[in-house]
Amino acid sequence: MPDTDVAAIRSTVVWCAFALGVVLGAITSRTGFCAMGAIADIVNMSDWTRMRMWAFAVGIAILGTQGLAIAGLIDPAKSVHAGRTLNWLSGAIGGLMFGFGMVLASGCGARTLTRIGAGSLKSLVVFVMIALAAYMTLRGLTAGLRVNLLEQVAIAMPVGHDLPRLLAQASGLTLATTRAALGLSIGAILLAWALADREFRRVDPLLGALVTGLIIVAGWFVSGHIGQVDEHPDTLQEAFIASTSGRAESLTFIAPIALSVELLLFWTDTSRLVTLGIATVCGTIAGSFAWAIATRQFRWEGFQGTEDTANHLVGGCLMGMGGVIALGCTFGQGLTGLSTLSIGSLIAVAGIVAGGVAGVHYQTWRIDRSG
Repeated sequence: MPDTDVAAIRSTVVWCAFALGVVLGAITSRTGFCAMGAIADIVNMSDWTRMRMWAFAVGIAILGTQGLAIAGLIDPAKSVHAGRTLNWLSGAIGGLMFGFGMVLASGCGARTLTRIGAGSLKSLVVFVMIALAAYMTLRGLTAGLRVNLLEQVAIAMPVGHDLPRLLAQASGLTLATTRAALGLSIGAILLAWALADREFRRVDPLLGALVTGLIIVAGWFVSGHIGQVDEHPDTLQEAFIASTSGRAESLTFIAPIALSVELLLFWTDTSRLVTLGIATVCGTIAGSFAWAIATRQFRWEGFQGTEDTANHLVGGCLMGMGGVIALGCTFGQGLTGLSTLSIGSLIAVAGIVAGGVAGVHYQTWRIDRSG
């Protein structure tokens, strides 16, 4: 394949990812789709509406992703979520760190981007802290802890740790059959549970959940199909053009936030290229900004004091480190990862939820004590 074809594919992938980010930034700004908010609503008010939004989005993502796989348009096994090494300790600890951090920082990675677009200087500081902590955990000071300690505790899986392949191996059924059975059953259960509540069956919750789930599916199609080449001209091997991870992927935000800052720092280095993840980060901010301007909701927001500043600084650090250790955030593992029916993603999401619940209780205790 000529280099010009690879360049054209890269451009297509990047611009599609940017467009998906714009839609995500606008829709989450309108509907308030937020995993941290969902956890806080349940703990503080026993309101499950936003959690049903998240479940509905996961259900749509599972149905769409497994459908693409059955059609042969993508292969989830070629992603970081379905490898043959189950890093369960990394997922659990990284998830706990991320979940607690997102509460301190007033939102997850995606929420941080939408708040930046709406004028939050607090979230801009969180963005920088996420980038610094994530980059250190990817390649710097804390990378050794991740690689030499946490990632050494793992389980070798003969066929990967996604449920469809595990079930196919155990049952003797074809992979397509197990994908269809699991995808349809789990996806339908999540959708039915969400739709069972009348409060969820309103325009904004339905719209936010449906569009977010479809964005995850579209991300897989862009990276795993449009961006996939059987033989890269430089390596003569299969490649996923403009992929942040070098594999098929959909939306995730923590590592891409770090790599976005890296690109700004090394802009004149021609080896640094815009990836799907970086384009999505930029698109999400742009979409949120456009929505805030269009609806006249753009407002500058600063810190309320020293304690507020400290919470957001610590929260950003925990999200950056935890997101890299867990191989994803509320989007990277909670939506994209779960759409592959990955056991590793289930562990990471459980950690994120547990960390989020602990964070909300900590914030309540802190407020009560100061009062």
